[in-house]
Amino acid sequence: MILLTGFEPFEGQTENASWSAVQQVAAGWDGEPLEIRELPVSFRGARQALRTAVAELSPTLVIGVGEADGRSAVGIERVAVNLIDARIPDNDGSAPVDVPVIAGAPAAFFSTLPVKTALTAARATGVPVEVSYSAGTYVCNATFYALQHLLASRPDVRSGFLHVPRSGVSPEQAATALVAILETAVAVADDVRVSAGTES
Repeated sequence: MILLTGFEPFEGQTENASWSAVQQVAAGWDGEPLEIRELPVSFRGARQALRTAVAELSPTLVIGVGEADGRSAVGIERVAVNLIDARIPDNDGSAPVDVPVIAGAPAAFFSTLPVKTALTAARATGVPVEVSYSAGTYVCNATFYALQHLLASRPDVRSGFLHVPRSGVSPEQAATALVAILETAVAVADDVRVSAGTES
């Protein structure tokens, strides 16, 4: 069972590119069972909804998808940090600054997806895709961190997070890349060791 999540609209938007892409994936998916969930843009609510979905579905693969303004490529996130520093309030009106996602927990968690192999597969579709080393400090990162923390003692469940651009990449293009990443995460046990680093 695969669990794929996106987010509801926020910051005055009428739609969220992540949920549009997730719905596109679900509409054309013909692999192993897939469930999708729309998460609230809420530091507290997203974590609770995700925890509930994982408990209900017992998935073997969980991938969260968020929307990123200002990006021009689908981003495969590599690391989640234990920090909330909200630029704007979430949809509940909460705007924490310089607080941990989970008090007393580790500073960071890495994705357990085969990031480099997924990058290669997704780029082969012709959609712009990159490895990202910062998921931000808003609800996306907090949800990613909470997911990795939740599954830290469950090596049998792979998990990670992706960002799709708010504009410049269509939901159809984003979905094409997401499908390649999902298929890779299902099929590939060990990641390839190739460079996808940055200097800044």
